[in-house]
Amino acid sequence: MAKTNENLEHAFAGESQANRKYLFFAEKAEEEGQRQIARLFRAAAEAETVHARNHLRALQGIKATRENLAAAIGGEHHEFTQMYPGFIKEAESEKQAGARRSFDLANQVEQTHHVLFQAALDRLNQGQAVGEQPFFVCQVCGHTVEGAAPDRCPVCGAAAKMFKKVD
Repeated sequence: MAKTNENLEHAFAGESQANRKYLFFAEKAEEEGQRQIARLFRAAAEAETVHARNHLRALQGIKATRENLAAAIGGEHHEFTQMYPGFIKEAESEKQAGARRSFDLANQVEQTHHVLFQAALDRLNQGQAVGEQPFFVCQVCGHTVEGAAPDRCPVCGAAAKMFKKVD
């Protein structure tokens, strides 16, 4: 069973990565005027999402919202305290400025996600209503805010127009 769970985790990661990669490939195909190829990439991405969901369900990785929030908090905490700091150091030592910037931006944003997830869990645990507000995500660095986009991204400095509304 342990090997099967390990295989499910690897399959989940691979299918998840394929989904994102195919969506980015679809964007590029659209830019190049290849609409049908873009559709194919989006269709394959959707299929990869189905596979990823099935693998996560088999792992019993989708639980009640409180448990899911706790898992998200743990994952974000690991990323900004363990994973990204190591990645940043390695990129610096290899003089990979683009990778270092990508890791640094993600590291800063993961801290914000941690705070947002923790606040949502705290509200749930205190029996408080969780508000009905949109979120806005900076399309340069991923910074995430609740309610309204700032005039400038506090992480990367992008203008408000670079924030995408998520309802």
